Amino acid sequence: MNHGPTARRRLKTAAAASAIAALLGGCISASAGPQGTYATPIGNAPVTANPTPYSAALYCMADYARRYNLPSPRIAVGRISDYTGTVSADGGRQITGGASAMAMTALAKAGARLVERYDTSVGEMELRYANNRLIGDEGVGGPDDVEYRRILAGSVPGSDFYIIGGITEVNYNIRSGGFDMAAGQATSDTPLSTAFAGKAYVMNVAIDLRVVQTTSFEVVDVISYQKQIIGREISAGVFDFLNGNVFDISAGEGGLEPVQLAVRALIERATVEFMANLYGAPGPDICLSAGPDPLGGTTGPTGGYYPAYANTDTNNGDTRADPSRWHDRRDGAVRRSRY
Repeated sequence: MNHGPTARRRLKTAAAASAIAALLGGCISASAGPQGTYATPIGNAPVTANPTPYSAALYCMADYARRYNLPSPRIAVGRISDYTGTVSADGGRQITGGASAMAMTALAKAGARLVERYDTSVGEMELRYANNRLIGDEGVGGPDDVEYRRILAGSVPGSDFYIIGGITEVNYNIRSGGFDMAAGQATSDTPLSTAFAGKAYVMNVAIDLRVVQTTSFEVVDVISYQKQIIGREISAGVFDFLNGNVFDISAGEGGLEPVQLAVRALIERATVEFMANLYGAPGPDICLSAGPDPLGGTTGPTGGYYPAYANTDTNNGDTRADPSRWHDRRDGAVRRSRY
C-alpha cells in the first residue's frame, strides 16, 4: 500500500469533502420529526404591504372623492394580457399574467366601484343552479323554512366603463456597462492575484391601457407608459498559491429591480390618471398641499387622451407626461393618505 505524500494529500482532500458534505446535510433527517417534516423551512420575513410610489396618489384620489361626495362610475376590468411573448430560462412567462388583478387592486385604492367581469364562473354557476331551483336560502321562519333562490330581473348592476389593454413592450439591455480588473505578482514564489468586476444594465417594460364606455363601446381614454428597470452586479476575489495549496476566495453582490413590481407601478400610475378623469377632478391639483404647485408647468398628454366628461379646461390631460407627477417621493404635491 502506498502511503506517500500524494496518497496522504488525496486522503485529506477526501476527508475534507466528506466533512463539508456532512455539515451541509446536518439539518436534514432521513426520518420525519415530531412535526411531520424532514426540515424546517428557512426565512421568517413577515407579510408586508405591497405599495408602489403611486399608491399614495390613489389613496389621495379616494379621499378627494369622499370629501366632495363624487360618485364613482361602476368600472369593470377586462383582460390585460402580456403581449410581449417573452419566456424565461425555466420555460415560464417572464412578465406577470396578473395585470388584471393588479388593476382591480389599484381601482379599489382609488375608491372606484368595481363590478366583476373578469372571472364570472362562480356567479354564472350560481345563476344556473338557481334557475333550476337547486339553491335554497333560509326564509323568515328559520332553518327549516328554506325557499329556493329566485332570479330577479335587474339584480345584477351593469358597468359604466371597463379597462382593457396589455403589456406591450419588454426591451432588454437598452444600455449596459461594466469593468473587469485583475492584478497579481508575476515573479514571487507565492503570487497573489486579485480581481474586481462590476456590471450594470438597463431594460424597460411598457403598457398600453384604454377605458371603454360599456354602453357605446367608445374608447374614452388611452394611456401608454413605460418604466425603466436597472440591474447591477459587483464581485471581488483573491487567488493565491501558498506552499502548493490553492486558495480562491471571492464575494459578490447583485440585484435586479423587480420587473413585476414595475408592471404594478405602471398600472397604478395609469389608474391615477384614469380616475382623475372619471371623477372629473382637476388633475394633480386635488392633492396639493397649501401653496403653489412645486412642479408648475404643463406637458403634453400621452396616448390618445379624450375626456370622459366635459372638463377639458381643468382636467389632467396636460400633466400626464410628467414623470414626477403623482410619485410619492418625487412630487412634493402628493399628499399621503392616513389610510
